[in-house]
Amino acid sequence: MYLYSLTLQRATGIVCAINGNFSGGKTQEIVVARGKVLDLIRPDDNGKIQTLLSVEIFGAIRSLAQFRLTGSQKDYIVVGSDSGRIVILEYNKEKNVFDKIHQETFGKSGCRRIVPGQYLAIDPKGRAVMVGACEKQKLVYVLNRDTAARLTISSPLEAHKSHTIVYSICGVDCGFDNPIFAAIELDYSEVDQDSSGNAQREAQKHLTFYELDLGLNHVSRKWSDQVDNGANLLVTVPGGGDGPSGVLVCAENFVIYKNQGQADVRAVIPRRVDLPAERGVLIVSAATHKQKSMFFFLLQTEYGDIFKVTLEHNNDIVSELKIKYFDTIPVTTSICVLKSGFLFAASEFGNHSLYQFQAIGEDPDVQSSSASLMETEEGFQPVYFQPRKLKNLVRIDQVESLMPIMDMKVSNLFEEETSQIYTLCGRGPRSSLRILRPGLAISEMAVSELPGVPSAVWTVKKSVSDEFDAYIVVSFANATLVLSIGETVEEVNDSGFLDTTPSLAVSLIGDDSLMQVHPNGIRHIREDGRINEWRTPGKRNIVKVGSNRLQVVIALSGGELIYFEVDMTGQLMEVEKHEMSGDVACLDIAPVPEGRQRSRFLAVGSYDNTIRVLSLDPDDCMQILSVQSVSSIPESLLFLEVQASVGGEDGADHPANLFLNAGLQTGILFRTVVDMVTGQLSDSRSRFLGLRAPKLFSINIRGKHAMLCLSSRPWLGYIHQGHFLLTPLSYETLEYAASFSSDQCAEGVVAVAGSALRVFTIERMGETFNETVIPLRYTPRKFVVQVKRKLLVIIESDQGAFTAEEREAGKKECFEAAELGENGNGNVEQMENGDNEDPLSDEHFGYPKAESDKWVSCIRVLDPKTATTTCLMELLDNEAAFSLCTVNFHDKEYGTLLAVGTAKGLQFWPKKSITAGYIHIYRFLDDGKSLELLHKTQVDGVPLALCQFQGRLLAGIGSVLRLYDLGKKRLLRKCENKLFPNNIISIQTYRDRIYVGDIQESFHYCKYRRDENQLYIFADDCVPRWLTASFHIDFDTMAGADKFGNVYFVRLPQDVSDEIEEDPTGGRIKWEQGKLNGAPNKVEEIVQFHVGDVVSCLQKASLIPGGGECIIYGTVMGSLGALLAFTSRDDVDFFSHLEMYMRQEHPPLCGRDHMAYRSAYFPVKDVIDGDLCEQYPTLPMDLQRKIADELDRTPGEILKKLEEIRNKII
Repeated sequence: MYLYSLTLQRATGIVCAINGNFSGGKTQEIVVARGKVLDLIRPDDNGKIQTLLSVEIFGAIRSLAQFRLTGSQKDYIVVGSDSGRIVILEYNKEKNVFDKIHQETFGKSGCRRIVPGQYLAIDPKGRAVMVGACEKQKLVYVLNRDTAARLTISSPLEAHKSHTIVYSICGVDCGFDNPIFAAIELDYSEVDQDSSGNAQREAQKHLTFYELDLGLNHVSRKWSDQVDNGANLLVTVPGGGDGPSGVLVCAENFVIYKNQGQADVRAVIPRRVDLPAERGVLIVSAATHKQKSMFFFLLQTEYGDIFKVTLEHNNDIVSELKIKYFDTIPVTTSICVLKSGFLFAASEFGNHSLYQFQAIGEDPDVQSSSASLMETEEGFQPVYFQPRKLKNLVRIDQVESLMPIMDMKVSNLFEEETSQIYTLCGRGPRSSLRILRPGLAISEMAVSELPGVPSAVWTVKKSVSDEFDAYIVVSFANATLVLSIGETVEEVNDSGFLDTTPSLAVSLIGDDSLMQVHPNGIRHIREDGRINEWRTPGKRNIVKVGSNRLQVVIALSGGELIYFEVDMTGQLMEVEKHEMSGDVACLDIAPVPEGRQRSRFLAVGSYDNTIRVLSLDPDDCMQILSVQSVSSIPESLLFLEVQASVGGEDGADHPANLFLNAGLQTGILFRTVVDMVTGQLSDSRSRFLGLRAPKLFSINIRGKHAMLCLSSRPWLGYIHQGHFLLTPLSYETLEYAASFSSDQCAEGVVAVAGSALRVFTIERMGETFNETVIPLRYTPRKFVVQVKRKLLVIIESDQGAFTAEEREAGKKECFEAAELGENGNGNVEQMENGDNEDPLSDEHFGYPKAESDKWVSCIRVLDPKTATTTCLMELLDNEAAFSLCTVNFHDKEYGTLLAVGTAKGLQFWPKKSITAGYIHIYRFLDDGKSLELLHKTQVDGVPLALCQFQGRLLAGIGSVLRLYDLGKKRLLRKCENKLFPNNIISIQTYRDRIYVGDIQESFHYCKYRRDENQLYIFADDCVPRWLTASFHIDFDTMAGADKFGNVYFVRLPQDVSDEIEEDPTGGRIKWEQGKLNGAPNKVEEIVQFHVGDVVSCLQKASLIPGGGECIIYGTVMGSLGALLAFTSRDDVDFFSHLEMYMRQEHPPLCGRDHMAYRSAYFPVKDVIDGDLCEQYPTLPMDLQRKIADELDRTPGEILKKLEEIRNKII
């Protein structure tokens, strides 16, 4: 079995983010690392975040930093990854790519303890960079420029210290003196020697300064001083004339200013009033904002509160450190403050946000200062504050993030053309159920009813130079309605259009006159209001029309073509007639190329299943240039012109091209390339779009031509980052459309469907899925789909939180206190102003923290269609739900029941313990919409896996697999097997086989003998795997994923499988003898692939109507991918060779070897990496040709193959 792996949705979580001027202009961009993807994003003028570039780097990005050489205008990016190399990138604005400037190897690949790459620190003047490991090694590289002003890099200088753990490093700003780097270190050499444990209790963290002597070219330890053992983060303080230099040490509960030769200045971090005393406060992310005259720091705590830190200093001596409450936003991994007054927050879980500064926290607020630090017997006096609404920031945009995907199912509950993907995402108060549909999101601007059922719609400008459209023209069965576009859209009668007849086409012709084609003739309306009318000869009617700005071709009934051109005076002149052999089914004229008088090509579709390209040149007018036969009658034709591009916005080189698109009656879109000189057709592709013949329309998107295809659902064909994408729109069926441009809506589409006129815009291009979000209460764990009733049942549970009732009561108390206290005066005023929304939304402020041994949990029945929760049962008394399944027991008394596995009083630390485990059995009431508890059965562990099996319930409780039947008061044990190694976390069944997944020992294949009532293991895996997800593929095959980011398939050899099925004891005799403490047979690994991201769920599904099934996986970083099985050996050969050449010619950006990355834990086996193959169109043209020659293909054929295989998946 060979598989093709393709990422459908790139990771949406963010590991780290930096900001700077990477394109070299005034604008600031943000570079974000999403695990193995590097993105460049920028807020546009409206404050919407646009992705400029997204690159898969086939490696794990661990850290990012930016630096700028003195006097230059542009920032470089340093990437610390798992490649054992330091890589410096520059963003090339012209080609829209990251260029690799330097790549220096310093160690082994992989994320190791002593190989640098985990931490990066930059000298603020851009003269040196330090790359640090978690332990022992730190390397310093000196950065400089050569005579041609190119960046140079020195050999590495060592700043190693053995037996030392590093927590954080940063550069110290000391102007143009020798660069200094600071590190928080912990020396454990004594702890290793001491067996009594005293040294461990006395171990002390130190802040160490390392100096790089540029004269002697070596690094020395300059200064070291004790620091709090809770210290976790360093922040550079501006120096060298801008400030006092030194560092801020962020520690548990404190922020301390430290510098060589100065006393510590310490202030306590304010804490929330409702925080339990056992919990400290840590800073998780920091940003510095520096202006000419002042600077301040924004520090965010682990609860989401942001504090503004300022220093009072005089002659480089710091006298006071102030920490003032600023605002509260969801917890981030990085915050970036942009010069343009934006703050980008890369959230830890849930959506990322872009905020705008309203103020910089000058108003009085809760503040703690080093001057008012009070010491008591118990330690330092804490300062308390109450979170409030945003005052200094306002959120203006957010970027969707699925991180982390906890569970996923693919099902078609909405009875649409394609299945939906239901994912459980997020954590705690930011949890959600997201319904993903393949396609682009639409935002509807207006819908208005029309006085009848329209057949077509057009928009026209009054003149070529106009920016916006002037009229919307709607055609009905016996009339034409003209609407003028202004502040509002209203009907007009003085436009010159004939309104007593239906229209066939309306367009701008020449420079500033309008044309209306109706069945009896052509009406030409000049700008001064004169109207010329051309009538059809005799009783014949016009049936089809094709036009561009200067040419018109009409087809009369019977198959006669008449060709008109606009002459110099703007008149419409008849040029040529031509008889076709039969009636014409459709027409289109190619757009006029720039600087030409006319376009050369006319395409005519006939009822004999052919498309002909005719010439419109005066020399060979109406001569047939080429003929293409198609599989059914063409209904609609469209020429789409693609402008030449050299790496422009879309990041790829391609020459100008002309595509002829045809919508066929069978619902297929047929696309072929037209040679711009000879008119020959080549390289044709077809794709099934839906059950109706696609109608094709040309629209504008982001200033480029795109194609709208209206079949049983709308599709958009456009070019994005060098790829031609054909993506469905998540919208209802439309009949006819035109592009629309007004001052309210620059790039919209106006369409008719039923009796309504709709105006909409197409949102974020390049996305594969659009999502509907339904918020949840606690962290979702698992869910099941009730396909017949179209409902979902979700279990959610959180540790260390309060139940909803307790939270409401706490909030009320807070407000009563706030109305008395001075901290809340602002709130009272706001409430009087009628600001009645919830003052503290949990999504924004997080849940108040409870003691860590307290659990809250609930079971929710949800109707995804209406997004309503029909039943929500809170579990009381410290119980938390961990597994669930639906089960039909033998006695059919209750029908389908729901089994839920829970644990009471679960604790992980100091060691794992529970008070009790339970299995609850619920019955569904009123058609599955609500639940009623039948009974609960106590068990002796946490039931992490439940599954129905032959009218009974299988439960994995700890290391025991047990079979239960339903009793009146509790579940009754029927059979068990205690021989599993650790913890059972997944159970799947098929016929009489049971496939059990162990938490760290992969899969075990079991069989149940009913006559002997015995469960026994007949096969297991010889490779220890820490399972995170599993899925049953077929009788002998299981797919699994482990916690190191690998996906693998295991299969029971065919002969063993047959033997077990034929053996009357089913292999039991062998099992009883035992072999190496394991099962008598071993499964073989048949597929092996390193995804590079922890896979949390696997599903087998088809995402296209009538398509083959593939394995879909979701990951912790919020990405979705698919594995498709190849059906032909030729495809396997082609793609494995393409992958091989791509590896050689286009190695990954950050220096990781592609083959080694995909084989990070086990050698990659029988999987071809589609993400690497899909980078083919982004290569320079000469490289594309070189690879194509090696494969004996043309670049076009390779692109066609890539497109075809992608279309098989989505």
